[in-house]
Amino acid sequence: MTETYDIDPEINALVGEWLNLKEAATTLGLNQNRVKQLVGDGQLIALPFKGGLLIPAAFFEDGEIVKKLSGTLIQLKDAGYTDIEAFRWLFTDDDLPGSPIQALRENRGTEVRRRAQALGL
Repeated sequence: MTETYDIDPEINALVGEWLNLKEAATTLGLNQNRVKQLVGDGQLIALPFKGGLLIPAAFFEDGEIVKKLSGTLIQLKDAGYTDIEAFRWLFTDDDLPGSPIQALRENRGTEVRRRAQALGL
């Protein structure tokens, strides 16, 4: 990413690398409207920025959305988490080895989903 974004420093420090809408669309091989629809449907979360959207680069791997991320996001939303709270939860080290997003990227999604589901109880 070549552009520096002036966003909430805490969230920026947690997430690290962001993709704008165009970059996310290119990564997924989709048009920008389809990526907006994925955000609207809750399959991705994004941070609004200057009329556009920023999406964590960690949400993508090998040209796809990280496996089990969408289901985890839906569980967090069902538990009452806002998008900002979901960003914090996904990128903050838990008692998992690493953060929940790291565990999802390493195909350790079952434990992440179990923990996300427990949040809604």
